[in-house]
Amino acid sequence: MLEARIRQLASAPPSDTLKVEGDGHMKLSVIILGGVVAGASAFAPPSFARDATVAPAAARAGATAVAPATTPKAAAKKPAGKPGPAAARRKDETGSLPEASSFSAEAVGWELIEDAKTGVRLGVPEKLVPRLGASRSGTRWSSAQGQIQIETFRLPEAALPALFDEERKSAHRQVASSNLKPDNFFILGTQGLKNFVVRAAAQGSEVRGVTVLYDQATEGTMSGVALAVANAFVGFPDPNVPPPAGLRRRVEYGSAIVVASDGSLITAARNVDRCEAITVPPFGHAERIAEDKTNGLALVRLYGARNLAPAPFAESNIDSGDLSLVGIADPLAQNGDAVTAAPAHLSQQAIEPAPKLGFSGAAAADGRGRLAGMVDLRPGVVAGNGAGAGQAVTLVPVETIRNFLQAQHVAPATAVAPINQSVLRVICVRK
Repeated sequence: MLEARIRQLASAPPSDTLKVEGDGHMKLSVIILGGVVAGASAFAPPSFARDATVAPAAARAGATAVAPATTPKAAAKKPAGKPGPAAARRKDETGSLPEASSFSAEAVGWELIEDAKTGVRLGVPEKLVPRLGASRSGTRWSSAQGQIQIETFRLPEAALPALFDEERKSAHRQVASSNLKPDNFFILGTQGLKNFVVRAAAQGSEVRGVTVLYDQATEGTMSGVALAVANAFVGFPDPNVPPPAGLRRRVEYGSAIVVASDGSLITAARNVDRCEAITVPPFGHAERIAEDKTNGLALVRLYGARNLAPAPFAESNIDSGDLSLVGIADPLAQNGDAVTAAPAHLSQQAIEPAPKLGFSGAAAADGRGRLAGMVDLRPGVVAGNGAGAGQAVTLVPVETIRNFLQAQHVAPATAVAPINQSVLRVICVRK
């Protein structure tokens, strides 16, 4: 009888799976995969279980995968327990990624970056995954012990529908939710003792994507963060569209303020963070000398530069009032490198409205044209959709700048030149 039962179960449809219960009897259970919608053109994420870099044979041949239909019999059954991240369990088979729960960008070190190896744009919780390395087809960020891993990938040739189907059927994976569209897909579920999220986008025959893998023990923190990474992912950013606030680009433009005639400048610490090279046109190479991350300040020096026009400092801090923001907008926001000014209002160190892209590190001048502080743009709190809630635009007060310079043995010169002559562009080139 047992052998006949086994033969009967072995002939079950592919959507049914077998598992052995604790009493040794075979039990038929159904796993209903997440809703799959349309098809697209390419993706083969290098799964952490395989780290594959070559598209499967079916994908290379251009085969088209068809999502398995749910039979009436399967639809009548309910799985004993749905696998996957908690967010996916709450919002399964919806046709779109679940929204990420809100979390503090500063607490996890959230950064929007451009991945130089694949060209994708994504959010990375750098405090949770401080280890940076190269994978065989992209970039990998991981925690110290490997409990959390984020990996980008790029495949020049692949067939999205076939690869989507391949990933869902990957060994050791149980899918909680998935969706295939003409130019992208996502998959959520479990892989062994870990949860995973895969997001991919296709353009022509090329596919780019990201995989997030994390221990289930970290789900309390990572469930929302993993979805935020997937929601913030852009496989093929449009170079003609200004990037979102807070993006760490491979080439980033900011403003800097001359504080001494010998080539000493101050700028926002984020402007010159992790730069392979720093350039200040038209003078050339510059070097970061010191920084105050708490207050968002960095000291940059132009060697060989002389007779620069230092900014005139205000006598003391101001708490509120009208300001003029003096900086150089990003090339995406203006043609040329002219210094421009924009009106703003200060209230409790917050500046409104937000200035143009490129004004990070710009001078904030009071009504008499003196330096009242520096514009600092920092990521805001990540919202429920995971894409970020813009940037916090604040003022670094003049007294904070003065104390920082004194600690670095830089004495601000007594200046009489207009403050617009004291602002320069700073360019950071990252790896």
